[in-house]
Amino acid sequence: MTTPADDPAIRYFDAITAALDGLGIFMRDDSSPLYRHGIVAKVVADYIARLEISFACWKNRLGFMEKFRISRAESGFPVFQNLLELENDRRTADKRLAAIPEPDELRKEMADFILRHKDFPEALQRSLAERLYLQDVGAGAVFSPFNLAQTVKVSVNPKTFRPYYLVHWASFDGSANLPLIYMATIEDSSPAMVQQLVAENGKLNEKVEIPLPVDGLLNPELAHRFDDFTEKNSSYTLSPVTIATNLDKDFETLHPKQLRRVVLGPFYSAGITENNSVVSEVLSKVRRPENAWLLTWTLQEVFSKAEKPGRKGLWSSEKTTQEFHIETDDLEAARQGVSSYEKHALVPHEAYQALYAAGETQKIFLGYKVHILSKGQVISDV
Repeated sequence: MTTPADDPAIRYFDAITAALDGLGIFMRDDSSPLYRHGIVAKVVADYIARLEISFACWKNRLGFMEKFRISRAESGFPVFQNLLELENDRRTADKRLAAIPEPDELRKEMADFILRHKDFPEALQRSLAERLYLQDVGAGAVFSPFNLAQTVKVSVNPKTFRPYYLVHWASFDGSANLPLIYMATIEDSSPAMVQQLVAENGKLNEKVEIPLPVDGLLNPELAHRFDDFTEKNSSYTLSPVTIATNLDKDFETLHPKQLRRVVLGPFYSAGITENNSVVSEVLSKVRRPENAWLLTWTLQEVFSKAEKPGRKGLWSSEKTTQEFHIETDDLEAARQGVSSYEKHALVPHEAYQALYAAGETQKIFLGYKVHILSKGQVISDV
């Protein structure tokens, strides 16, 4: 008989759930090094919560669907098809629930079946599992293939007297099978928005009520175009500077001053993933399977170092453009197309001890900021 500890799917879900829970703790901990980024950590924590809901739903889905595929040799995250199916189930949940009896009724039928047939009612059990799954999918905010933008902060640049927005969105890259979280600081020179949001004293107009967060870009005339842009420009293959440059080029009155991207993954789990043979070999020696994992992520940033003024002429004109800083002295930063980057790793204490005992920590964590999860707390700067 297969026990939960022997079931690869159960072990994977237990490991990724523990990793996301630990990452959520890290993001919300005011003593963590990432907390200095303030709202960045909160935004990331909210998307992690969405991922946790998705994984809880996928785990429940095993009760009536046998297959669940992950990117074992690369990201360690589920393949893109799983997100498409989850999104489709979310949209059709109400209709499908109407065709499945209520949980109490199903449990009663199961009890009757056992008494009459002296056997386990597998079909009824699958129906109950499907119903509970659909209820959770319909009620929860899952991590979708593409998560539309939200404006979470509005202020005014005292130098340019333009309003600026902090906007975030997220996607799951279908080729790399990686969750990607984006945050952009964007100035808006649209005359209507300047007039509405900037008071005579050059500060944010307090008479305008803005119920943050606002779905989409705050500028209503550009919101739909911005959604289309972000959906088409959120691929992992596009560098942050390419995305920022495209945004600067495509919108006459939007001026991206900073773009951050958080790349979650790869994720390593003993006996499940094959994306690093050394890590897998050491993690396989960890006594408790729920502690045999390692989660990495990268925080990338590109910012504008200067703004080239626009020019209007009789025969031709040029829009205002940003000059983005790329740290060319750092070959890795230049390769990533960023001004700066941080590589992080989160690992349970037991797994870190195993890696340390094997003499692999220096090689595996070279260039990473390591955070150890121990007894519900995250210890950094190890």
